[in-house]
Amino acid sequence: MSDLEHLKELIGERKEMAEFLDEALSAVEQSDSLESLERVRVEMLGKKGKVSAIFRGIPSLPPSERPVLGEIANTLRRVLSDEIARKKSVLLAEEEREKLSEAALDVTLPGRRKRLGHKHLLSSVIDEIISIFLTLGYRVEEGPEIELDYYNFEALNQPAYHPARSLQDSFYVKRRDPEKNYPDDVLLRTHTSPVQIRVMESDSPPLYVVSPGKAYRRDEVDATHSAVFHQVEGFAVDRDINMGHLKGTLEVFIKKLFGEKREARFRPHFFPFTEPSAEMDISCFACSGKGCALCKGSGWLEIMGCGMIDPNVFGYVSYDPERFSGFAFGMGVERIAQLKYGIDDMRVFFENDTRFLEQF
Repeated sequence: MSDLEHLKELIGERKEMAEFLDEALSAVEQSDSLESLERVRVEMLGKKGKVSAIFRGIPSLPPSERPVLGEIANTLRRVLSDEIARKKSVLLAEEEREKLSEAALDVTLPGRRKRLGHKHLLSSVIDEIISIFLTLGYRVEEGPEIELDYYNFEALNQPAYHPARSLQDSFYVKRRDPEKNYPDDVLLRTHTSPVQIRVMESDSPPLYVVSPGKAYRRDEVDATHSAVFHQVEGFAVDRDINMGHLKGTLEVFIKKLFGEKREARFRPHFFPFTEPSAEMDISCFACSGKGCALCKGSGWLEIMGCGMIDPNVFGYVSYDPERFSGFAFGMGVERIAQLKYGIDDMRVFFENDTRFLEQF
């Protein structure tokens, strides 16, 4: 016997109780939403509901009637709870069917084509540079953009008050003294060369490494300068490395990057962490070395700095300069991209104008 049949048998001739049962079951069945069903539940089974009122009235009945009415009330509560749960599952199923019908997919309709993105030009140039050096036997290493003064300056032969520091006006994150320089000062690195020190601290020669990444300097933003820019630093340390190895490596690099027709030249220069130092130029794209507005009549375009690693730098990483020598070079990725693709304003790399980005 079901609970409902048992309840009806218990109610018997109690007309008011039978009418209440019919009214409650009808209210549950006629609920057409979860909200209306919840109102019925509260009205019938809530703390102040009608079934609770029956329980509250039991103590006032004669002792002989209390057990029967108590059983009726308990069975009534159970029946209504079951009916409400059943109705709720029906309403939930109907709601789910409505949602599915509204969201139905018409497979006969034409699809919506999504626009796909692609690598930023600077990312593509960095990848191309790295791939060339990978074929030459180099490995890739990266370092933190928030760097210690020690790695950014001191270990690169630029101690406190070195004049070269003024050429790279820095963004300091944490500084012990606004006037003096300390090795534990924290700054945004001004070049990717600190990676050279970090690698040499942990590894022993032979080393052939390139390190791409962002660098930061207090430059005014214009067509050829930016406070945030990208560099690729490279260095090699081994026995008997000389300037000829440096020149040969970079000449191979520029021909692979810019084409076999590109010529290279090296001009004496100064960098605190290389000695001797040089600037590397390549023959102008526009005039093939004859002289034009792009190369300012010289026939050459500056592309990167380079040189033999200063023995003082080896002293910071406990390398014996009598046993090992090395060379280093560094290039600005924006500069490379401008030369390779004929772009005359660096700012377009960072403005995210799709008219520019879609060309590459």
